Amino acid sequence: MKYKLRLDLKLEGTSFYRIEALKDFSDVKKGDLGGYVQKESNLSQKGDCWIYNNARVSGNSSISEDARIG
Repeated sequence: MKYKLRLDLKLEGTSFYRIEALKDFSDVKKGDLGGYVQKESNLSQKGDCWIYNNARVSGNSSISEDARIG
């Protein structure tokens, strides 16, 4: 596991969860907070993919491999 879901945020009736890094990878350090996902399947636990700042990923969208959003 490279991240966990941390905080709940409601926007327009949809719940989002903030991601928190559980280990160092690429330019992300353990404990860094990333953006928001609607569900865990929106961001892969593999590769160096990450969601930065206040970016949100939802629905059937999936960030994987080395993709970076933010």
